[in-house]
Order: sequence, then structure tokens, then C-alpha cells
Amino acid sequence: MSLTARLVLTGALGIVAISQAGCNLVPRYQLQSAQNRTRQLYDQNKSIAMDRQGLLAQNQQLQQQLSSEQALRETWQQRYDNLASERNRLTGLKNTNPLSDSANQQFADLAKRYPGFEFDPQTGVSKFQNDILFDTGSDELRPEAKNLLNEFARILNEGDASQLNVLVVGHTDDRPVSKPATKQRHPDNWYLSSHRAISVVHALKTSGIKEARMGATGYGPHQPRIAQVSDDARRQNRRVEIFVLAPNASMAGWEPGTTKR
Repeated sequence: MSLTARLVLTGALGIVAISQAGCNLVPRYQLQSAQNRTRQLYDQNKSIAMDRQGLLAQNQQLQQQLSSEQALRETWQQRYDNLASERNRLTGLKNTNPLSDSANQQFADLAKRYPGFEFDPQTGVSKFQNDILFDTGSDELRPEAKNLLNEFARILNEGDASQLNVLVVGHTDDRPVSKPATKQRHPDNWYLSSHRAISVVHALKTSGIKEARMGATGYGPHQPRIAQVSDDARRQNRRVEIFVLAPNASMAGWEPGTTKR
């Protein structure tokens, strides 16, 4: 081979080698595209991280609100439980009737003969509408009421009932005491409800129930049977209730397990 031919062949091979080497390089537009995609992924990751921090902060805030609401709910539940416990203690007989079957029957018969007198055989609670006991604004018992209370006392002085205690509770309606003559003796409904309960206690004492077995209290208008302001609701809310209590009932000033004589 001549020198000229060898030079031509060598030059051609060099061009081919350069061409093959150039084929392994990444084009510029692909490199820029990859760099842009990398920058986008970085920005997205940074945004996700910021969003995550925001969600964590919101979650912590919600947890704090939930804890506060839970604490408030527990506080109100505790208050409700305390009120329910106090009411149960005050009445002494939410779920039991300490009266015998014979006494229950006698009280049921009494309720049939005296309209306005109610007896609950489940609890042993008796309710007297004020219309059958007192005139409006008065704590003086009506003459016909004395016969009813005398029969009531007779039942409580017989048999096992004679071992039970008695709590007399007075209630009024929501209207304030307004008549000047009434206000002189009963300045407000607290006085009126308490004075009526005391009048019933005195009548039961006259009928033979020993004072040591009895207690009296007044709630004014604050424990209505019906939370309305109609005439019928007010009529039902004006009442005297008598709770018959077992000797072991826990009452203010009464030691459980003792019988008052």
C-alpha cells in the first residue's frame, strides 16, 4: 500500500472514532430537561415538607382543643353526678318503696277516695295538690284536708310503717308572692313552701306521728313537676309531697340505721 493510501485510511479511521465517541455524549436539551425535573422534584419535596409541618401543627392544635373539650365534658359530668347524688340523698328513695303491701294498698285506696291526692306505689311518695290542702297564699290547712291527713297518719302509725320516717316537702308555682297581706307572713315563695310543709308536719303530729320521725323543707318554685307557665302546670306545681323513708335512708341530720321515735 502506498504512503498516500495509508494516510487516507488513517484519516478515515480517525473520523469514525471521533464519530463513535460523540455518540456517547448526552445531548444538551436532555441535560437541561433532567436538571429542570430535578429542580421540580426538589421544590415539590420542599412543599410537601412544609405542608407536613403545617398538618402536624394543626393536629397538635386539634389535640389540645380535644383535651380541653374532654376536660370540660368531664367537669360537667361530675357536676351532673354530684347533683344527681345530692337529689338521691335528699329524697332517700329513688328506686325503692319501704312500705309494706298492706300499707301500699291502704294508700292506694286513700287516693281513690280523695281527688287531688296521689300515691306512687313504686316509690311510696305521696303528693297532695295545694288545692285540697290550702287556699291561695295561705299556709293554714283547709278543714277538709285535716281528715285526709288524719287517715294518712293512721296508716303510718300501723304495723311496720310505724318504724318509717317522713319528710314533708312544700312546693309553689312560679308566680311571686304579691299580695301585701300574704307578704307580711310569707315574704317570698321560700317562706310559703316551707311554712306549708311545717303546717302539714304539725297536722301529722296532731294525728299521732312523733315529731322525731319527721322533717320539713321547702323548695319554692324551683322543682316544678311541669316546666311550663300554663294555669294547669301551675296548679300541678303547687303541691306538698310526703316521702316515706326507710330507717336506713341517709338524710341531713339523720344517721342511717336509726329509727326515730
